[in-house]
Amino acid sequence: MKRQAAEVFVSEHQVSIQKACRIVGLSRTAYYRVPRPASQRDAVVIEVLNQVVAKQPRWGFWKCYDRMRLDGHGWNHKRVHRVYCSLRLNLPRRTKRRVPTRSPLPLGAPSELNQVWSLDFVHDTLYDGRRFRTLNVLDDGNRQALGIEVATSIPGHRAVRVMNQLIELHGKPAALRLDNGSELTSHAFQDWARDRGIALRFIEPGKSRPAVLIVAGQSPTKTPVMSPTIH
Repeated sequence: MKRQAAEVFVSEHQVSIQKACRIVGLSRTAYYRVPRPASQRDAVVIEVLNQVVAKQPRWGFWKCYDRMRLDGHGWNHKRVHRVYCSLRLNLPRRTKRRVPTRSPLPLGAPSELNQVWSLDFVHDTLYDGRRFRTLNVLDDGNRQALGIEVATSIPGHRAVRVMNQLIELHGKPAALRLDNGSELTSHAFQDWARDRGIALRFIEPGKSRPAVLIVAGQSPTKTPVMSPTIH
């Protein structure tokens, strides 16, 4: 802006360059320097910022800026924020949760108890609009429902508590068949299974057939429990 104002004084009011720069508070070096577009001037900042966002797409500005400072980049936060906004990174970004690729396992039903347990969640809504969910645990050996946990929220640590209670009653299974839900893929649940020596058999994302064995055992429970009429 100062350079443009100085150019107006020089071209329209016939003021010398030295005097025009003194009026607007601009050095003559800056006046004679050829301005570069922002994309070239901030090319290094753009590259580093894109690298941080590519690795951590859920981070906001300050986490990205702190990461850049820890990596040894001493740019002013005002400059980084200007580039951050020019790249439209300040707008909400939707990121897709990536499910790791796992080798498909055979879906045979075990012939003995406590070989494979199946876990699955069922969602529904109460009459007052509140949502609730149930965690259903079945033994694939005889399709027996070992336990049903009902709550408005069942995070990973609560699923671990339910499994510990069922193991005390029925013994420890050799493996668990489950989907890729956030509760069952949490660090708490996976660490618990590893410490217990229980194998986790995740169904393939987008494959509905493996879920049939899990859902089949829920029908006898869903009808009386979720029915709006009390008999």
